[in-house]
Amino acid sequence: MYQTKGLVTKQAHVDVPAGTYEEQHGREGFFGPVSHLYHRHPPTGWTRIEGECRPQAFYADRAETAGDLPTALLENADVKLGVARRRGTTPYFERNADGDELWFAHAGGGVLETDYGQLRFGVGDYLVIPRGTTYRLACLDECFFLVVQSAGTRLRQPDRGLLGQYSLYDATAIRTPELLPVAATEPEYEVRVRREGKLTRIFYPFHPLDVAGWKGDLYPWALSINDFCPVMSHRAHLPPSVHVTLVGEGFVVCSFVPRPLEEAPGAQRVPFFHRNIDYDEVLFYHAGDFFSRDNIAPGMLTLHPRGVHHGPHPKAIEKSWSPGKTHTDEYAVMLDTRRPLQVTEAARAVEWKEYHLSWR
Repeated sequence: MYQTKGLVTKQAHVDVPAGTYEEQHGREGFFGPVSHLYHRHPPTGWTRIEGECRPQAFYADRAETAGDLPTALLENADVKLGVARRRGTTPYFERNADGDELWFAHAGGGVLETDYGQLRFGVGDYLVIPRGTTYRLACLDECFFLVVQSAGTRLRQPDRGLLGQYSLYDATAIRTPELLPVAATEPEYEVRVRREGKLTRIFYPFHPLDVAGWKGDLYPWALSINDFCPVMSHRAHLPPSVHVTLVGEGFVVCSFVPRPLEEAPGAQRVPFFHRNIDYDEVLFYHAGDFFSRDNIAPGMLTLHPRGVHHGPHPKAIEKSWSPGKTHTDEYAVMLDTRRPLQVTEAARAVEWKEYHLSWR
C-alpha cells in the first residue's frame, strides 16, 4: 500500500522541496516497488568509502588489448564486458560457441564478414553477432570496440509495450548482411572456435564463408546509436530503463543519445539520486559532453555497484539550469546487470582510483 510521510512532492522529480535532495529507492531495475526519499543532504556526500563497494571509473581506452580475445574488464556469470582493438583484416575467422556477442564501434570502421554475408559498420554502430556465427573483422583503419559477451543466452530486442513497435528504433534502421560471392585465394583457412573460454583451431581447404543462400530469422545485424530514438517527457525526468536497446538474460544494454532537456517549471534536468539495489550499473562514455559527470571523457567507463548511491555531480546540477542549456549532448552505452560484477586486473590497471571522491 502506498504511503506518504513528511515533506514530499506531488510528482516525482518535479518541484523537489527546497533544501532537500530527492532519492529514488527502487527494486527490479526501476520496474518494481519504489519510494522517494527527501534528504537534507546529498546522498553522495560521503567523506570517504572503505571497502570494495564504491563507485569506480576506468580509462577503458587505455586497457591492454594484446591477444586473440577481447580484454575483459568487468564480468559475472551472465555477461562479460571488455574492449578490443583491431587493425586491418583478421587473418583468421572466429566463432563464439559460448554466447551472443555485441560489438560497439567506438572508433574506426570496416566490414564484418560473416557466413550470412558482409555487414559494413562505422563509428557508433552496434554489431549483434549470434552465438555460433562464423565471422571476421576487416577494419579500414584502427578500430576500438566495446564488447559485450553473453554467457549462452540470446540478445534480443526489448518489449516496446505501450510505446508501439516503431519506438526506440524502427525495423528499417536495422541493417543486415549482404550476401556476396567469395573467392578462395588461400590454400588453407583457419576458424578459431571459442568454447568455455578456450580456443580450438579448425582448418579448411576452402573458404569457410561459402554460403550460396540462406533464409530464417537468426542472423547478424547492425544498428547505429545515431538511429536510436530516446523516450522523453518535457514534464518529468524518466528513468534510464526507457532507453533499453537490447536485452540478455540477467542484463540489459541501454543507449543514451542527445535529447531535449525537461522544460516544465520545477522539473529536474539531470538523473536523480538513486540506489538501484538489484542491479550494477556500467556506463561507457562514447562521445559528447557528459554534463552529469565531472572529469569524464570519451573512452572512459564507470561502475556504480548496488548498495551505494549514485547521481549527478554538484556542478552538473548547477549547469543543468543554465539558460542556454536546452539539450543533452552525449552518447553513451549502459550495461545494467542483475548479478554483481567483478573487476578484472586489466580494469584495475587503468582505474581512476579517486573517482568515488568526485562528488565533493
